This record gives sequence, structure tokens and C-alpha cells, in this order.
Amino acid sequence: MSESTREAKLDVPGATLHYEVTGSGPVLLLITGAPADATSFAGLVPVLAANYTVVTFDPRGYTRSSLQGEPVEQHLEEHADDAHRLLAEVTSEPAYVLGTSGGALVGIELAIQHPEQVKVLVAHEPAAIDVLPDGQQWREYFDEVVDTFHKEGAFPAVGKFVKIVGVNPEDMPAQPEPTPEMLAGMEQMRKNFELFFPYQLQQFTQGTPDIAALKDASPRVVWAGGAGSRGLPCYEATAKLAELYGEDLVEFPGDHQGLMTHPAEFSAALESALRP
Repeated sequence: MSESTREAKLDVPGATLHYEVTGSGPVLLLITGAPADATSFAGLVPVLAANYTVVTFDPRGYTRSSLQGEPVEQHLEEHADDAHRLLAEVTSEPAYVLGTSGGALVGIELAIQHPEQVKVLVAHEPAAIDVLPDGQQWREYFDEVVDTFHKEGAFPAVGKFVKIVGVNPEDMPAQPEPTPEMLAGMEQMRKNFELFFPYQLQQFTQGTPDIAALKDASPRVVWAGGAGSRGLPCYEATAKLAELYGEDLVEFPGDHQGLMTHPAEFSAALESALRP
């Protein structure tokens, strides 16, 4: 972690968010897709912090952000309200926002509900499967994923879930003997998945973003898809949303996980997209 990173907590209705602020300049809020946390932006933050005040956070209930009470179903509106409250905590000016996957859906809702807080929204592969011609098939597939979670546990469900972003677990290389740190990370992942599968996956991806309301809100929106994701559901959903919005899709380096696999190139593409 950079020495200039400030960590803090913010109480929001029903949760306490852990967030981090790095760098200086205009605020750039990064919203990850669940079940990831702020560490998914670890490769981007040092690069972007040269020109922006970069704000990252763990979504409610994930990793260092705690829930108040037992888990309940989570919806885009409350996550967008979390982002709204966090932005209000760190700046009084409109901010740049990057949302990826489910975080892009949160960013869209934030821009609709609080357009005065969003200068530019970059929506990277929003998981809006219902906009697809075969959306019902993907809906049924998500039902299977959640059913697998209930019957077999978190990691078998993960094996099914990651196929939506083009990952086949059988093709992944063998992993080395896990270190204590790796085991601790796997345990945290398991806890995150136990919130994600029963309480968020189906709730977040149900329905189509209100593109008319987004256009009325009038922040500048950049629709981004990973070049390595062509033909996959999240890329194709982004292309359809861009068409409905009246803009072309902009390709970013890598695939759905490009921010982690190509952090330098992804950061450069993001900064280019944010410029007028």
C-alpha cells in the first residue's frame, strides 16, 4: 500500500464501509463488482493516483466492510446510496467514476439517482444479462449457480459462475501448495461468496438499466468492454446498452478482469476515456 493512502470507515444505513483514498487531484471513485473488494484495483491505484484522488472501498458486507445485523438481500439502490454517501464524504465536486461488472450497474444507478455527483461514468462490462437475446438462458444458469452453492458450497458454485466471463476452471494451471497467507485469502473469498451467491447475484442482475433515465441525468457515459471478452455475455450486454444509449462501445485491454491482468494498459485506457 502506498504511504500516501488514507484508510477510513464510513457508517451507512445497515453497514460500515471500509474505504481508502490515495493521491491528489480530481476524485476518481472505483467501484468493484462483487464478490471482489478494493484490492482488485491494487494495480490501478498507484498509476491513477499520479493524476487523481483515487477512492476505493469494499462493498457492504465484503472483506473489511461489515454489515449491521444478519445478511439480507442486497439491491443496486442501496449500493448506489453507499457510493453517494462515500462521495459526499470525500468531495463536494462532481467525481469521475469507474464501475466494473456489478459495480458498473451500481455506477449507472448512482448516476441516475445523483447526477450532480458524477462528471463522467465509465461503465466497464456491466452484468446486465437481461438485455441479451438469450438473457433468460443466463438467468436460468444463474439459478443453477445459486442452487449449486446451496447444495455443494461456495467453491463448486464459483466453478460454474466464472464461465460467464470465459474462464473454464479445467483449463487453469495447477496451483502451488498454498501458503498461510493464501489460505487466509481463500477463507475470506469463501465468506464473500457466501454473501454474494444467496443475497446478491440474482438481485443485482435482474432487470435492465433505465437508459432513458440515465440519458436524462446527463453525465457523460463511456461504455467499455474488454477486447478479450468479445462474444461473452457482459461484453455483449455492454454493446447493447451502448447502442440503446446512442454511443459506441470503447474497447479496453484484457477481458472482464483486464483491470487486474493488464493494470498499466487498463489505467491508460481509463485516463483516455475520462478526458473530454
